[in-house]
Amino acid sequence: MSNAIPSYYLSIEENFLNLLRRNLVTDQSVPANLQIAEIDHKIQIAYRGAYTRKFRKRSYVIDFEDIKNSLGVRKIHLNAEYKDPSLFRNKLSLDFFQDIGVHAPESQHIALYRNNNFKGVYLQLESVDDLFLKKRALPPGPIYYATNNDANFSIERDGKRKRNLLSGLLQANGSPSDDQHLLNLILIINTTSPHRFPDVISNYLNIEQYLKWLAGAVCTMNNDGFNHNYSLYRDSNTGLFEILPWDYDATWGRKISGGIMDYKYVPIEGKQGNKLTALLLEVPKFRKMYKERLEEILETKFTVEHIENKVLTLHKLLRPHILLDPYVNSNIDIFDYEPEMIFQFVHHRNNYLKMHLNDL
Repeated sequence: MSNAIPSYYLSIEENFLNLLRRNLVTDQSVPANLQIAEIDHKIQIAYRGAYTRKFRKRSYVIDFEDIKNSLGVRKIHLNAEYKDPSLFRNKLSLDFFQDIGVHAPESQHIALYRNNNFKGVYLQLESVDDLFLKKRALPPGPIYYATNNDANFSIERDGKRKRNLLSGLLQANGSPSDDQHLLNLILIINTTSPHRFPDVISNYLNIEQYLKWLAGAVCTMNNDGFNHNYSLYRDSNTGLFEILPWDYDATWGRKISGGIMDYKYVPIEGKQGNKLTALLLEVPKFRKMYKERLEEILETKFTVEHIENKVLTLHKLLRPHILLDPYVNSNIDIFDYEPEMIFQFVHHRNNYLKMHLNDL
């Protein structure tokens, strides 16, 4: 890994920039130009995120007018990672999921300039769409983003029945007819009797893949990622749904606010509220499968030894750019302590989960 990150040059007319600011909480997009490696791309740009739109350093979603661009993508997300003092927890998490055999978006840090002014370090995230599938030689299929806690695989939330069973799930790829497959999955989860559930759910869900995802979410302790901040993909060959991680900045011992989260906060079964997880872990053979996958990950991938070089390399890569980032450079002392904090979290979290393996 070199000691530099790519520079992206965003050119946007002032009237369009003001339009974005006036429509801060909407998905209003405006035209702009993005130069990457001296190649100009016509784009549409908008703010992204929920509560993060009100931060001083905002995140963006960029749509390319021509998918035959230098990146070979239709869309990218540029995350400010404003509340993560390390600016690399999201990337560390997504790379970790790839390490344990779960498909996850590619990511890289970039230096963003807007109208020739340096706007800081951003994390570029690959969009989970049809091109994401093609890149991995995966069969085509619909993709849904889980956008809020309504995406808990239940017909209820907080004791109240939902008006729409697909509430909280936004289709990012596919056709309207694909919604029926997702409706069937949610109905199966909520109406199948306990003795039939193990056999029936296996016809709708990739169990092995789901439990790997669960193990990854539990290890990284994404408290916000069990009921949303994921995407669902239905493999058209197998007919089975798979789950993928998304937005994993509040992990490795940090809350979404940036504060410290105790390593014991999320239990070994994951955060309560996800009905699918709860039902799967009530089935002895699935619970045993989860225990075995988690135990293997704790011995091989979720260790200080495994992530140490990755963390230190990212820290070294980003530090010169952090010093110049006008939004976070005053926190350089905190940034410099982040590797040690992450190592301590992994050490304690690993021991905690190992202590509770017999609870499964």
